[in-house]
Amino acid sequence: MSAKDTILRRIHTALRDVPPAERPEDVRVARDYRLTDDAPRAEIVQQFAERVAEYKAAVRVVREADLVATIAAALRARGISRLVVPAGLPEAWLPPDITPLRDTPPLSHTQLDTSEGVITSCALGIAQTGTIVLDHGLGQGRRALSLLPDYHLCIVRAAQVIGLVPEAIGMLDEAAHAGRPLTFISGPSATSDIELNRVEGVHGPRTLEVIVIV
Repeated sequence: MSAKDTILRRIHTALRDVPPAERPEDVRVARDYRLTDDAPRAEIVQQFAERVAEYKAAVRVVREADLVATIAAALRARGISRLVVPAGLPEAWLPPDITPLRDTPPLSHTQLDTSEGVITSCALGIAQTGTIVLDHGLGQGRRALSLLPDYHLCIVRAAQVIGLVPEAIGMLDEAAHAGRPLTFISGPSATSDIELNRVEGVHGPRTLEVIVIV
């Protein structure tokens, strides 16, 4: 008997005296919460930008025509000239003075960890929580690309920003069924020690910059 079989047998034994209507599989979860946000699009995008900024991320809202100049300015301000670039990221987004580090073939963890940063697109932005979601499709790269570099520049289109978490979960169903990982990013990586001292960059990028295209 495997360990899994042993665990399931013990659970079954523990539930023998529980009336059927009270067993976990019979519990009905209320689904009467809001599934979509009816607020105007401009308001949803504005809320997203504000919530992302509350997590100590730098946020810029720009028009498509100003995107490349904004990316160049953000990288120049941090002295970044060599950037990890995932497959499928639009070439037009890369400033001419940037040396791209292509992840094909895959860069080693050491190369990612010692890189100057990474630029990615995203799958969704959630206004309710100021969260960016990566489903690691084209332009987003594998999960290591958004976890190991110390700097992450993420490009979000206004059309990708939705209002509520339940709406986002429903839109990620296809990626989940395809077996792709999902990464939810709410600000730079941060944690607190036992004395509640904030430490950044422990489980991901220390610095997150977000450019929203409207």
